[in-house]
Amino acid sequence: MITLLKVVEIEIRLTIILVKPSAGVAFGLQKGAGSNYEVVQKQISTSDDLAFTFTIKVKGESAKDIAPSFSGNFVQGPPGGRFVYIDIGKYAGQPDSIWARRLKIPLTGITWKDIDSLSGNSILQTSVPGTGKDGGPNCATVKPFDGWQVK
Repeated sequence: MITLLKVVEIEIRLTIILVKPSAGVAFGLQKGAGSNYEVVQKQISTSDDLAFTFTIKVKGESAKDIAPSFSGNFVQGPPGGRFVYIDIGKYAGQPDSIWARRLKIPLTGITWKDIDSLSGNSILQTSVPGTGKDGGPNCATVKPFDGWQVK
């Protein structure tokens, strides 16, 4: 017996919440990759939480044991290791900042079960620390990462 798999391609909404980021620093969502990118949703922190909402494309086969593949203007990295960047300080277009950092938010852990449970206005959301151990803006890959939840 031959089973035909249906390829699915949809868009989903994600929200990243930066919890209590360093005050006076610019944070923005990176759209595009390499030297060909722009910073969108730029915000200057007052140490209140910041939110970044955006869409990504999800593609995969109807066999739900195969991990979804992510793409789109905000998606970075190799297959199986995709992520989203939050640009910080100089990288976010704040030329007088002492900070030039990026925060890498993994897309790993998003499953077909999560995607299938989205309906109406629901989104996948994650909350990550906005301040690092050094007291400056959090940077590099988020650790520990609590993953994405349907909201």
